Amino acid sequence: MLPTLLRSPLSCCVAAALTALAPPAALAQWPTSDAAPAAKGWRAETVSEGLSHPWAMGSLPDGRLLVSTKNGKLYMLKGKRFEEVPMEGLPPVFSNGQGGLLDIAIHPGDKANPRIYMTMATGTDEANRTTLVQGVFDGKRVKGIKTLFRARPDKSGGQHFGSRLLWQKDGTLLMSIGDGGNPPQQVGGMLARDQAQNLSSHNGSILRLTDAGKAAPGNPLATRPGALPEIWSYGHRNIQGMALDANGRVWASEHGPRGGDELNLIEGGQNYGWPLQSYGRDYRTGEPVGQLLVPGMRQPRIAWVPSPGASGLAQYSGSQFPQWRGSLFSGGLATTDVRRIVLDKDAHVVSQERLLIGKRVRDVRQGPDGHLYVITDEDKGQLLRIVPQ
Repeated sequence: MLPTLLRSPLSCCVAAALTALAPPAALAQWPTSDAAPAAKGWRAETVSEGLSHPWAMGSLPDGRLLVSTKNGKLYMLKGKRFEEVPMEGLPPVFSNGQGGLLDIAIHPGDKANPRIYMTMATGTDEANRTTLVQGVFDGKRVKGIKTLFRARPDKSGGQHFGSRLLWQKDGTLLMSIGDGGNPPQQVGGMLARDQAQNLSSHNGSILRLTDAGKAAPGNPLATRPGALPEIWSYGHRNIQGMALDANGRVWASEHGPRGGDELNLIEGGQNYGWPLQSYGRDYRTGEPVGQLLVPGMRQPRIAWVPSPGASGLAQYSGSQFPQWRGSLFSGGLATTDVRRIVLDKDAHVVSQERLLIGKRVRDVRQGPDGHLYVITDEDKGQLLRIVPQ
């Protein structure tokens, strides 16, 4: 199945190349990515604001909302105000470039004193990595924070940490790791982006872990010689959105360079192509990165050209918008919107429409009340609730 393409002058060229390989009916045609039809019947209301570059949201078992910020702080929503949640034992946060305190996920099996899992960048400008930590929320603070996992090898600079967390129905935890950066960035004597095809590196992959941060039993690549046992899928550039659908399927949205953001349906053991296969172009040279189609590598369900700057991802199952049930919602940093992605029963993309927010969207989640919530990436970021018009 070839991807749905949202078209620009570059994507016209991509579409032409793909059409030579497949019947025209295999490709959906769109005028430009920003011209996806506007969604109707909704509005965004401000719940609270004032957080410095919030990154992720997570709901506690009692429904209260936690929000992480890139500068290493955690907040709880109380009414219309955010109050800082003290954290005891958090390692020093490497808050540089794209690094910082990133995603947050609450252990789904905990009702009281839930375990809080967070990803963060740690280290220095010369040697840093994506790290998974876990603490316990006692109602007032997150205490006893400990490091469960550190991606390797270390890299330098402040690019491409990932990093989203997603609990699967089998109790395992997925964690996305970025490839390490754009050329001329190097890791281990090779371009950082080439680490995504190196199974002895965590960079450029999705990991499948136990709740203790160890390689989950049965990982599909664990028996391959030289492969790190935590790797679940690879060939990824920089995943910043992951969601589980009602059927237990895993979806991920990831950044491509100068075009070529992708929505992928993720399966364990599969290679998603980066940088051998992509729809993007090198930032320095403007030349295509890799090929459009490489045998044996998974194709995206959507290739967005130009890039929306894909961020948080959620599937909607609430009662506020019955017509939206089953759709994916993908945030856009560059396009300052949320894309509603309609899927058929076989998980193929049927159509898309656009909820214009007007500010950089960092995360999208469904709340316990059935509403969609959005946070914006600003000096004074907002928490928005999507409600019927």
